[in-house]
Amino acid sequence: MPIPVCQFARAYRCHRYDDTASFGKDHTCRQTFYGFRLHLRLCWPGVITQMYLAPANVHEGEIVWDLTAGTSGLLLGDRNYWLPTLQAALRKVGVVLQAPFRKASSQPAKSWSPVLGRVRYRIDTVFGQLTDRCGAKRVWARDLWHLRNRLLRMALMHTLCVLFNLQDQAPPLQLDRLVA
Repeated sequence: MPIPVCQFARAYRCHRYDDTASFGKDHTCRQTFYGFRLHLRLCWPGVITQMYLAPANVHEGEIVWDLTAGTSGLLLGDRNYWLPTLQAALRKVGVVLQAPFRKASSQPAKSWSPVLGRVRYRIDTVFGQLTDRCGAKRVWARDLWHLRNRLLRMALMHTLCVLFNLQDQAPPLQLDRLVA
């Protein structure tokens, strides 16, 4: 998820995060932004297990090694994680990374599994909740320490809400019922 530090027009004058933030491309709104990318690893019900804040110009393939450290088994990634050489290297350490093709048009019609789609929907739901409920894309922090603490508080809030829903035997990602 892209996290812009300031508006693009002010990016050259912005001196917050001079040594860490950089320019990157937001593929959802097709714009260049100045800031960071938030990479998450989730477990099945939608609990955030690991976060990684990287400059916007760092490619996702470089972050995968940090996100998969100490894990094994099946992982599901976004389209940006579809790198055949990376998938082969991860298989050698016991991690099977499943990611859809880079372009949906190049993908065969029968290869998209409904199960894969449901799991991807959960990942998008968690990112949407962080964006809408917590304002993750609004950065008021003036230094990296405060920004990281804000992101940790968001992850803690989301984890507690999932826990409360599981205790009430409700769907884990329905956060609306906790507010009402």
